[in-house]
Amino acid sequence: MNEAARVKFLKIFLSLVFLFFLGKLFELQLYRSLEYKRQAESNSIRTIQHDPIRGLIFDRNGKIIVDNVPSYTVTLVPYEFEMKNLDVVAKLLNVEPQYIMDKISSAPSPFTPVKIRRDAPLRAIAYIEEHKNELRGIDYLIEHKRNYRASGLASHMLGYVKEITSSQLTIYRGLYKPGDQIGQSGLEKSYESIIKGGKGYRFIMVDALGRFVGRYNDGRNDIPPSEGSDLVLTVDIELQSFLEQLFQDKTGSAVVIDPRNGEILAMVSKPNYDLTLLSGYTSKQVWDSLNSDPKKPLLNRAISGLYSPGSTFKMILAITALETGAVDSNWKVYCPGYFVYGNKVFKCHTSQGHGWVNLVRAIEVSCNVYFYNLMLRTNFDDWSRYGALFGFGKRTGIDLPEELDGILPSTEYFNRVYGVNKWTKGYLISLAIGQGEISVTPLQMAGYAMALANSGKYYQPHLVKEIVDKKVGKVQKVSYRVREIPVSQETFDIVRRAMYMVVNGSVGTGRAARVEGVNVAGKTGTAQNPHGKDHAWFIGFAPYENPEIAFAIIVENAGTGGSVAAPIAREIVKKYFELKNQRTEFKLVRWR
Repeated sequence: MNEAARVKFLKIFLSLVFLFFLGKLFELQLYRSLEYKRQAESNSIRTIQHDPIRGLIFDRNGKIIVDNVPSYTVTLVPYEFEMKNLDVVAKLLNVEPQYIMDKISSAPSPFTPVKIRRDAPLRAIAYIEEHKNELRGIDYLIEHKRNYRASGLASHMLGYVKEITSSQLTIYRGLYKPGDQIGQSGLEKSYESIIKGGKGYRFIMVDALGRFVGRYNDGRNDIPPSEGSDLVLTVDIELQSFLEQLFQDKTGSAVVIDPRNGEILAMVSKPNYDLTLLSGYTSKQVWDSLNSDPKKPLLNRAISGLYSPGSTFKMILAITALETGAVDSNWKVYCPGYFVYGNKVFKCHTSQGHGWVNLVRAIEVSCNVYFYNLMLRTNFDDWSRYGALFGFGKRTGIDLPEELDGILPSTEYFNRVYGVNKWTKGYLISLAIGQGEISVTPLQMAGYAMALANSGKYYQPHLVKEIVDKKVGKVQKVSYRVREIPVSQETFDIVRRAMYMVVNGSVGTGRAARVEGVNVAGKTGTAQNPHGKDHAWFIGFAPYENPEIAFAIIVENAGTGGSVAAPIAREIVKKYFELKNQRTEFKLVRWR
């Protein structure tokens, strides 16, 4: 290549380079300027998220059960935070340094404040105020935390609110951010979308050191948070409190329900836990202690505790036999105190036996021998079908999370577990008296008692009566399912009469449930426990003539239903009518 060609090539090359840089400059000036302006603004404009105030929770009489109180939350901006202060901040907030590091790692942006300690003590806030220049990137804001008016009351039912977990962030992608609060159990979880409210956002300007300069656009772009809706429960908090006291030193559960509509008036699971321990900041030691406690205080026994129903299940067999014509109510069996099937001896609960008994008498005295015989005369699949009609083997649909189905055996169940033709009728003997491979929850038992009380109407058990939307001033009544159980009134009359005799008969096993001036009907049960003392059951309703309450009670490792659970039922009935009469008198005085 001669000299002239080289010069020409060099000129062309330099022209192309010049044109390339000119094009880039043109792109930066015209096309990227807005983007870079936004990026610059994002580094100087900080978005402060304002969590909404969660809705209040009231009992059926308008008493506040759960509200909110102000609380300090400490925040950290990763870009501005100096790691030399890590140990100082960790000690100040009583958290592990690694905990803060994990929070920093989860930050969506180095310029976005992350919440590193909720419910911070006042001394920590005072220290931050005094050392703002040294603790760059550390700030605090005032939020609201849940305030449980009676911290140890209805803890399983109400539930608690905590910071969202990483797995939940995956499930609720786009709806929540790291550091957000979410209902983790109970009603707080079931009604999260209704009571959480809407987030608000405030935009502020900061300088290169992260110091507040002013409100962006004079606050015109700010979005105020919206309060969550309130819940009005079906629960009578005074009856709930009384029930909690009855179970103070016991392990077990009790559910009281209105058989006229399925509204739960009280629901207790013991042992329980103090909700204030899980409101705001919870230390790892406290959380580990609750989770590892062998008494399982976090377990809601009312909906997740599974037990054999014992003799309380005898009415299912009685109804099945009467409805299918296997026997009538006059069919009698002689009870010598035991029953022989093959080479096995099954005992009655009294060794001397009950002599000749018919169906009503057998329920009154809880004669096992009568029901052993009755089970062998009744089609097993019919028994399973009627058990399912009364709500066993499936969830009730209560407005709480973590409800369990329980187990209601059937031919299909035994074939699946043991194989076709590999089980015999001997497996059914124990089922006759509610033992063996059957498990129920206390709530299912309360629903069963409700359906017996009202002669076949099964209302979906529920805890929320109304939802109050404060934004529009609207009160929404919550509707629930109801179904009719196809059982004749004649059969219900026979079984209900037998339950009346259990409490009011001269030899009834539930005589300890008697209440002066109120006719109580019920059934005792003793569930065998392979790990210790038997569990005590009592289910029933009152008044017998026009039931207003139905209930199920179980006390673990306590003995017999007649001696342990029936007296609790008596106190529940007395308290219910005492409260009812007090409120009636109060209304009359106000009216006068």
